Amino acid sequence: MIAREGLYIILAGVILTVGLVLAASRWDSKTAFVLSLICGILTIFTVFFFRDPNRDVSPQPGLLMAPADGRVIAIENLAENPYVGGPAKKVSIFLSIFDVHVNRVPASGRIDYVAYNPGKYFAAFKDKASHLNEQTEIGMVTSQGHKIIFKQIAGLIARRIVCNLAEGDEVAVGQRFGIIKFGSRAEVIVPSASDITISVGEHVTAGMSVIGYLPREISSSETKDNARGRNVEI
Repeated sequence: MIAREGLYIILAGVILTVGLVLAASRWDSKTAFVLSLICGILTIFTVFFFRDPNRDVSPQPGLLMAPADGRVIAIENLAENPYVGGPAKKVSIFLSIFDVHVNRVPASGRIDYVAYNPGKYFAAFKDKASHLNEQTEIGMVTSQGHKIIFKQIAGLIARRIVCNLAEGDEVAVGQRFGIIKFGSRAEVIVPSASDITISVGEHVTAGMSVIGYLPREISSSETKDNARGRNVEI
């Protein structure tokens, strides 16, 4: 299965490749032949990049799944996150150009907000990319009432983030929600009492790899924050 976001790019590559092959054949042009080979290889890579395999997801209460394929590059404790409502944990995943780039929802619940933040294009594996790079931040209230955040962050090569979520959407864990075109970064920010079960350096798979479990109960700080209403800060 191919992600729909890549169909037009692939079609353009196929048309250009065929055109160059026909030109090389008609005018016996070595230049056109070489260009057709290059274009053909790039088109094959584009098909590989935009692959979107079907995945079976087994939803469970409190389950936290990987939002993207890639390598875990950081697991951090945050002293405070205004939206989550207190101390939090952040999991960062780096997607290389060889990983599947279709993103999936990490937990079941309701989308509270979607915020786009234009920014720089530093290499996605660098810490500063988390704050300075172009990104889309999604706030969610899970089925158990926890507030979590997940992000799509552009990288050095990635210049196009696609997010198909909107405020008020009801979503299920493992559901496709967007794509980041070429190397990039994904992050999840959850309450500090969450049990993160993966380690830095592990490779995870969106919608299949369990990265942790949300707390069984809502903390007092989360309850107070929910009572105050939404507070978004990127």
